[in-house]
Amino acid sequence: MKPLPTSYRLLGVDPGTNILGFAILEVNKGKLSVPELGVIRLQQFSDHHQKLRHIHERLQGIIRSFEPGIMAIEAPFFGKNVQSMLKLGRAQGVAIAAAITMDLSVYEYAPRKIKQSITGKGNATKEQVAAMLEQILQLRLDHHTLDATDALAAALCHHYNQRSLSGSGKRYKDWADFAKNHKPGKSQ
Repeated sequence: MKPLPTSYRLLGVDPGTNILGFAILEVNKGKLSVPELGVIRLQQFSDHHQKLRHIHERLQGIIRSFEPGIMAIEAPFFGKNVQSMLKLGRAQGVAIAAAITMDLSVYEYAPRKIKQSITGKGNATKEQVAAMLEQILQLRLDHHTLDATDALAAALCHHYNQRSLSGSGKRYKDWADFAKNHKPGKSQ
């Protein structure tokens, strides 16, 4: 596997049909920063197809503005409401299409994998994920936009996953060992 570049940007996406979270994570010589974090609100559209069009257009605008090379997206979880799952799957598909048509590499992560990589617990709450992101990245997050922090978590999950796969990241024996040796705001 080729070594990771020393500087790059990732787009993290938490797909949704009413609120879609997005985040740009910048990695620059091992330091992490968040130049953009937000949500795309879709409640004003009554037509599902208009929501999908808006997701596509807004994500492509974000990609043009910040020029990430990678998108990390949260995979839909399986629920009981089939119609909701279909709509969520369409939103995810449109987000992926927006990225691939602009030549981004796309990586999908299960919600449990994202939570595990950020908090050490696959069943962590959105609030716990946001709190840990604040510690890791040394920034203050608006906990009212948990969809945006979930998108940031997807991007950071990908960063950690790639560092681990490339062999350039440190390995820890357990979560306590990570917490003890991790320096906030700096990539391992």
